[in-house]
Amino acid sequence: MSLQESTAPVAVVTGAGSGVGRATALKFAGEGWRVALLGRRRETLAATIQGAAAAARKRMLPLACDLADAEGIAAVAREVLRRFRRIDVLVNAAGQNIPRRSLAELSRADYAAVMDANVNGVLHLVQAFLPAMRSQQSGTIVNVGSEAGRQASAKSGAAYVVSKFGLTGLTQTINAEERPNGLRACCIFPGDIDTPLLDKRPVPPSIEARARMMQPDDIAACVWFAATLPARATVEEILIRPSRTWVG
Repeated sequence: MSLQESTAPVAVVTGAGSGVGRATALKFAGEGWRVALLGRRRETLAATIQGAAAAARKRMLPLACDLADAEGIAAVAREVLRRFRRIDVLVNAAGQNIPRRSLAELSRADYAAVMDANVNGVLHLVQAFLPAMRSQQSGTIVNVGSEAGRQASAKSGAAYVVSKFGLTGLTQTINAEERPNGLRACCIFPGDIDTPLLDKRPVPPSIEARARMMQPDDIAACVWFAATLPARATVEEILIRPSRTWVG
């Protein structure tokens, strides 16, 4: 059976080449969903698919997508809908940060790159898929934010904080505007997660510090929960932090 002929529900996951995006794509595919994997590099998307069970791989579609390219996003959305005929869940898990992140050293180029990946690209993806979701009168959008989108921290940096606060506002706007159309949105606010994004810190955390952090699978479980509750229920926000505290 082809991806188009299947009646399994459809999830679109950004940042699917690593970290939370990879864990989320594998979770949904493993549960029998058809999954479109979006990411900048085809080789990392291929690696994600290789990590799935053989049956799940047949339900996974890799699509290269740069979140800084609004035209490219629109084209990818059209391809997803052409191949799958619908979309049930959009998971925006891609994220970006830069080493030189304080207000004193943040460049315009770095600021723009973070905003494109963390909030502008999300907005363009949401707008690209909203018509299909409205037509279905159903759909869930899960945005993976950060606790830095609730409370600023110097550790996260100015651009990241601004972008994640923007993502919080976008999630609230989706619920405010699209609830009458049968749509719902959730913003997840994780604390520290052991992902490759940590390598972008000015001083990456130690192995010991990473061991105390949450893992990508923990956040994927939150995404799954928000996405699979009955349509009558909306989880608007999830704040999740490591159980073990650390300094770093």
